Amino acid sequence: MNEQPIVHVIDDDEAVRESLVFLLTSAAITAVPHPSGESFIGALPVIGQGCILTDVRMPGMTGIELLHRVQAHDRNLPVIVMTGHGDVPMAVEALKAGAFDFIEKPFSDEQIIATVQAALAARGRAQEERADRAAIQARLEALTTRERQVLDGLIAGHPNKTIAYDLGISPRTVEIYRANVMSKLNASSLSEVIRMTFVARGADPSLA
Repeated sequence: MNEQPIVHVIDDDEAVRESLVFLLTSAAITAVPHPSGESFIGALPVIGQGCILTDVRMPGMTGIELLHRVQAHDRNLPVIVMTGHGDVPMAVEALKAGAFDFIEKPFSDEQIIATVQAALAARGRAQEERADRAAIQARLEALTTRERQVLDGLIAGHPNKTIAYDLGISPRTVEIYRANVMSKLNASSLSEVIRMTFVARGADPSLA
């Protein structure tokens, strides 16, 4: 999928809003302005590749309130919060609420562009990981009940003989089911099978 990433710029100050859109556009980054959090919310469900750059202090819905709404919708959607100079408590609150990063005003053009590019890269990785997880989950769901039981035994670190005893089948039959599992998961090794299972469960594959 080659969806064009879009940066949603949210600020009640029109001059700031338009200058940010101009800056990002000049850096070959597509940006769309929004005058308030309320006006942006309608676009939230259709955001794919992209991120949000929002002021923290705005009339009506604040940047922190917007951040909570975004997190409830998609925890992997990066939100960059712009704070006033020296507004450390607000910045800390934003990070605790799940903000990707915060930028203090006044900021440099280079800082904004670098932070936005980092957020877009993070969003791309998150979507790739989600797609991988969905593909693996689909393969796991194609396993039969017995194949899944054998897989659970392998993940638990049990040898074939133990799995065979627990399931009341022969070790040779376990080997057949094990081969079926690896074939259906398109895995070349047991370690790959275990890592794929951890990925599908949303766990850290490095723990496998």
